[in-house]
Amino acid sequence: MSAPLVLVTGASGGIGEALATQFARHGYDVALAARSADRLADVAAKLAGKGAKTHVIPVDLAVPEGAQNLLGALKDLHLDVDVLVNNAGFGDMDPVAEADCAKLMSMVDLNIRTLTELSCALLPGMVDRRRGGVLNVASTAAFMPGPNMAVYYASKAYVLSFTRALYAELKGSGVHASALCPGPVKSGFQDAADMKGSLLLKLSPMMGPKKVARIGYKAFAKGKREIVPGLSNKIMAVSPRFTPTAMTMRLIKKLQTQ
Repeated sequence: MSAPLVLVTGASGGIGEALATQFARHGYDVALAARSADRLADVAAKLAGKGAKTHVIPVDLAVPEGAQNLLGALKDLHLDVDVLVNNAGFGDMDPVAEADCAKLMSMVDLNIRTLTELSCALLPGMVDRRRGGVLNVASTAAFMPGPNMAVYYASKAYVLSFTRALYAELKGSGVHASALCPGPVKSGFQDAADMKGSLLLKLSPMMGPKKVARIGYKAFAKGKREIVPGLSNKIMAVSPRFTPTAMTMRLIKKLQTQ
């Protein structure tokens, strides 16, 4: 019997690479998708050293046709995906009125559209086979509004809400959905989002991607619906339930001002 296959988007580094490594260690073959062919090749070489069969799919998922390009590549390679890891995403720290609108729309395409389109396309096969799952990488940002990163926070709220609904829809099907909601992670995300000078990063403990991935994989394998790694992140995730929204927004805006 062939090994199950996991598709990991945003697999060229950070949490994506770390999650791909976790799945490879647990007997999965891995399809790696991201923009950089060279970086994907490096990740694939590392995973091959762990005994995993790998497939490298260079693709830009932050364009409207990104998901269809990836699905076409999977079809050409005759690959059936058993687990989908929707990890690709990015943020940007700027008030909406000052932000690059084209960049915000690319964020919506990647963080929301691509994630949804891949889920819609790949879930039916999993349900037919009565096995598999979807692991969506959200964020503690999903639990609150985020002034100065409004679109990013809203996109992650969508990911969490979407995953909660999928979890309920899939119950009893042999397939499950989980949302991984880390806080700040030591990766290239902060540089890409232009967050280097933010008070949030100065005050928040940052977890390494390998630890996030270990916790995420273990909880996903157990069928957990929501995974918030680390005590401080758990506190951050539940605090908006007990804090007035206006107060939460003032705090987040202050933390995300350079």
